[in-house]
Amino acid sequence: MLARGAALAALDREEAGHEGVTILLTDDESVRELNAQFRGQDKPTNVLSFPAPDNPERFAGDIALAYGVCAREAAEQGKTLAQHLQHLTVHGVLHLLGYDHIGDDEAEVMEDLERAVLADLGVPDPYAAGEGEHERP
Repeated sequence: MLARGAALAALDREEAGHEGVTILLTDDESVRELNAQFRGQDKPTNVLSFPAPDNPERFAGDIALAYGVCAREAAEQGKTLAQHLQHLTVHGVLHLLGYDHIGDDEAEVMEDLERAVLADLGVPDPYAAGEGEHERP
């Protein structure tokens, strides 16, 4: 329910005209397989995003979250798992909407949007004190 609410908040904030996403919370091995198949990186990661092609249903795409990676990161960063999952869901949805963090300028725009959506949900800034960094391709 938290992930669904975070996804809808990100979609609403961006007013991108998309109505839904599929969220898969699964084990690290499943995400490792997806990461290897679609990104050529044979390791688990916290969240993967798979944008949908344009469609009349206005479906944005799919995101996959690796439970073990997310739980470890939350513990390491001193966050609740719920807050970290909300953050990563928002992050994944923004990727579906075309945002990225490859360059510093792109990262700043995307992180500002994440902060705004999460603030609306009552989630503290995930980047405070340098935490919440994302692996950049």
